[in-house]
Amino acid sequence: MPDQDRPAPVPAAARSRGVAARAVSPVSSQPRRPQERAVRRREALLDAAVDLLGDGGFAAVTHRAIARRAGLPLAATSYYFTSRDQLLAEAFALLVERELARMRAAVEHLASCTPLAVAETLTGVYASDRLRQLGLWELYLQAGRDPALQAIARAWTDGCDDIVATVLGGAGYPCGPGEIRFVAGLLSGLWVEEVVEARPDGRQRAQEAVARALAALTPPARVGS
Repeated sequence: MPDQDRPAPVPAAARSRGVAARAVSPVSSQPRRPQERAVRRREALLDAAVDLLGDGGFAAVTHRAIARRAGLPLAATSYYFTSRDQLLAEAFALLVERELARMRAAVEHLASCTPLAVAETLTGVYASDRLRQLGLWELYLQAGRDPALQAIARAWTDGCDDIVATVLGGAGYPCGPGEIRFVAGLLSGLWVEEVVEARPDGRQRAQEAVARALAALTPPARVGS
């Protein structure tokens, strides 16, 4: 007795057309997007590495410490990063990116164009979280021994030069390559001295030195003249 509820068989030609249509459908041809969970885990590990750099420096960044800080299994660090060196390099790049963004935001507006006011702006933006700066400069010095970190160190220097150029140009000071390197080099030396020695009057001493350097440049032109 035939089963009236059973659907009629699909011809072989129609079945093959359906398979072909599925094979060329837009959905199947698109590459798979990375899983959001994997992206979040990788970002959490990098954030943890950056925090550890600030807390304890180069030596504090270990696979175990990163996993513990991120709240992830220890195996996650080796799953997302092939080595500690790769993890350190990416953490250094992220730290540089964040610090440069913070510094750029801090110099958007100048209260005054006098040498002392500009010096206060520059030394203020350079001197922030001391422990975080120690981690950054520690990796910067490590780049002298590790070619994989040198490109990141150069990006840091170039970014700082751009910020100095923005401040000098906005205040009407000469901002050619020589002036920029003169002021940026002075600031870098004072910055390292400040984060290492932590003198009570370190900020004031730095401001006075930078103000004297600015006064040695051509007097600032009138902005908008």
